[in-house]
Amino acid sequence: MIRGILFDLDGTLLPVELETFAKTYFKALCKELCPMGIAPETLVDAVQQGIAAMVTNDGSATNEERFWAVFEGIAGDKTEALRPACDAFYRGAFHALKSITGENPLARAAVEAARRNGRKVVLSTNPVFPMTAQLARISWIGLEEKDFDFITAYETDCYCKPNPAYFLSVCERMGLKPEECLVIGNDEKEDARTASKAGMQCYLVTDCLIARPECPWNGPKGTFAEMVKMLEELE
Repeated sequence: MIRGILFDLDGTLLPVELETFAKTYFKALCKELCPMGIAPETLVDAVQQGIAAMVTNDGSATNEERFWAVFEGIAGDKTEALRPACDAFYRGAFHALKSITGENPLARAAVEAARRNGRKVVLSTNPVFPMTAQLARISWIGLEEKDFDFITAYETDCYCKPNPAYFLSVCERMGLKPEECLVIGNDEKEDARTASKAGMQCYLVTDCLIARPECPWNGPKGTFAEMVKMLEELE
């Protein structure tokens, strides 16, 4: 029996082309932060290396702590001023990136269908962003924090996909067994294979599919609309 549904965000609930999003994100971040005295190439390097540190996090610190330790090692004493400016960016200018994402009128229907029969619903987007950024992105598809029982963010988590420990840590905090959980994502490696290694079931949404030739997924898959129908029929 499925007692928990874990939704990926980018490319699953939120239609988006990740390469375009990343380029636009860095351009907007540089516009906001570089006037404070940091060179664009230094800022981008600090953020990219900070993300890499979070993706390889071993669980001994939060992703937030990992990110800012690496960032400070590159940006130095500018970090003290840049950190609150970065927080302000996610509350403000970051919302302009909505224009390069797609609409998803079925997002709410999916979450509501997942919640039926007392199931817990988690937004299991990779926790490399602060909570303000996670909440911003779900707002672009008409969702909000109260629609989920838990949302992973860099403040809340010590692991990232594709580490199975990421999913297992979510299960532990939600009081669920891995076999009681269904992960819904769009990435053959980060969602499907990683969830499978954690002992969870997975349904792959194909609208914005990220195919991984090295580890193809042959399990359940379908369009977002087909996924919603599957959830509506789930006991």
